[in-house]
Amino acid sequence: MNVVLIGMPTAGKSTVGVILAKVMGYDFVDSDLLIQNQENRLLKDIISQDGINSFISIENQVNASLQVEHSIIATGGSVVYGVEAMAHLKEIGTVIYLKLSYETIQKRLGNAKQRGVVLREDQTLLQLYQERCPLYESYADIIIDAENLGIEELVVKIMNQIP
Repeated sequence: MNVVLIGMPTAGKSTVGVILAKVMGYDFVDSDLLIQNQENRLLKDIISQDGINSFISIENQVNASLQVEHSIIATGGSVVYGVEAMAHLKEIGTVIYLKLSYETIQKRLGNAKQRGVVLREDQTLLQLYQERCPLYESYADIIIDAENLGIEELVVKIMNQIP
C-alpha cells in the first residue's frame, strides 16, 4: 500500500513525504519531478509554453499511470483536477490531505507563478484556495490539520493516522 499526500502548494507534501518515507522504510515519489523529467522542462515552463489545460492533462496522465508499491507519493497541488489520476491514486493508496489555512499558504507561497502553481488568468490565490479545498476534502481518506505543526510533528501525526 502507498501513502498519497495531497494539498495546496507549500502544504509540506514533498518535505514531509521524504522524511515519512525514510521513517517508514518506503520509497519516495514526487509526481511534480516525474512530470518535469517526462517533459524535460520545469513545471512553470510547461504551464507558460503549453497552457494550464495541457499541464493538467499531462499531470493527470503521469499520476494515473503511476505503478509503485510501498511508496510515499507527493502530488502537485493541482492533481485533484485529474479525475483519472485521483481514482488511480485512491485505488493504490491512502490519500491524505494536508490542510492549511489560506493565510499560512499565502505567507509561505511567495511568487506562485515561479513555483509552477496552476493559477488561471485573473484568478487570485484566494479563489484558487476556495476552489481546491472542497476537492481535496472530497478525495481524502484522511484529513490532517497541519496548521502550526513542525515537520516532525506532522510526520508523527500522519503515521498515527495511517491504517
